[in-house]
Amino acid sequence: MDRPKPDLDFILMSLTLRIRDFFLPRMNVLKDVGIEPGFQVLDYGCGPGSYITSLAELVGNSGRIYALDIHPLAAQRVRNIASKKQLTNVETICSDCKTGLPDMSVDAVLLYDTFHALGDPDGVLEELHRVLKPDGILSFSDHHLKENEIVSAVTKRGLYRLLRKRKTTYSFSKEG
Repeated sequence: MDRPKPDLDFILMSLTLRIRDFFLPRMNVLKDVGIEPGFQVLDYGCGPGSYITSLAELVGNSGRIYALDIHPLAAQRVRNIASKKQLTNVETICSDCKTGLPDMSVDAVLLYDTFHALGDPDGVLEELHRVLKPDGILSFSDHHLKENEIVSAVTKRGLYRLLRKRKTTYSFSKEG
């Protein structure tokens, strides 16, 4: 079982991400994913919620955002963002693997800069496969891994195949 970072580490990471987001807006990353109004999106390893506001803009009022993280401060931060911006379509999930979402209920999953730190990466990929719709997209990025490591790790069990590589993300489709 994974353990959350100590609170101070989480706070420092959050500050670093705010600086990154100022110079590299998250909407620029999300435009490559193909998220549309009405989509159900899981932000797996959401951290301090860097993508929540942009996701809400893309999915609109008819869509839904599930923000999952192992750290309780992450869930609280996302709830604060949702409350402040009056986003009624955001739900937080505090977990180290299981989402609690129904089978084939999600259109897109964001798995950004989390994979390298997972204790059970295969278990997480299985869970994401379970919740993705048949035509769903796994959008993946992890600056701690090289391209061949990313593609191999995600596709080795036959659950996903690489659709395309963008500047900062990889898109995988669900197999089987």
